[in-house]
Amino acid sequence: MTCPRVGHIDFLNVLPLSYSYNHGAAQGLSITRGVPAILNNDLINGRLDMSNCSSIVYARHSEKLVILPDVCVSTDGAVQSILLISRKPIERLKDDKIILTAKSATSHCLLKIILRSYGAIPNYYVRHVAPESPIPEDATASLLIGDDALWCYHHREEGLYYYDLGQEWQELTGKKMVYALWVVNKDFAENSPEMLQLIYDRVHRAFQKYPENQETIIHSILKEKPFTYEQLDSYLYNTIKWDLSEEYLDGLRTFYQMAHNMNLIEHIPELNFAKVRRN
Repeated sequence: MTCPRVGHIDFLNVLPLSYSYNHGAAQGLSITRGVPAILNNDLINGRLDMSNCSSIVYARHSEKLVILPDVCVSTDGAVQSILLISRKPIERLKDDKIILTAKSATSHCLLKIILRSYGAIPNYYVRHVAPESPIPEDATASLLIGDDALWCYHHREEGLYYYDLGQEWQELTGKKMVYALWVVNKDFAENSPEMLQLIYDRVHRAFQKYPENQETIIHSILKEKPFTYEQLDSYLYNTIKWDLSEEYLDGLRTFYQMAHNMNLIEHIPELNFAKVRRN
């Protein structure tokens, strides 16, 4: 049997799973690491059997995919690692030029929903944004995600305005926000139930065990990441959530409804889950 092809978006917000893959959980799996935009494309084009992916990708391709239960990347309020950085206050943005990071999909839709609530209909352009120089000279604002955004969150430039999209979402809707899901191609889920169960067990266990291995996991990457232990501890323990509970599913449905209302997705998908023995 060939190894299941598993994508892994290797951001700090899934550090417990990255650590687990690096310490045995990748055995028997063919792991492809990359940014959301690339792995999203690999997943929907059949080059991966399973991956974490931008939550909006499931809405756009739900006919091909099922959701792995119990795991996600989410927050109840501020997220720290999805930021709009602007030269002017958010309420003054109208038809300005805004640069969107090329790495994401969910955050693009989330930003458009939030800015529409302020009455803004900007001109959006997708291209690379460097965290050390977050707003190009020809633009008013930029959207950054992941580790780049987290670095900017802790290294703010005087005179710029910083908006945490998780906090903005909660103020707009009162709901929690799901940024990423683990999804599985339907054919793989139906034809390889044993391998599906193995993947689910490893992914779910990695996040369940994080509290007891917290210090070891954070110390394992401190030398290669530009963050302090305290910054990562706060981010991973207090901010990022991984449990796909009903409250988070409610927030996800609200996100899909609002995205559909703005024609960012063609339909509101049913949430169909992979059949696994849940632990």
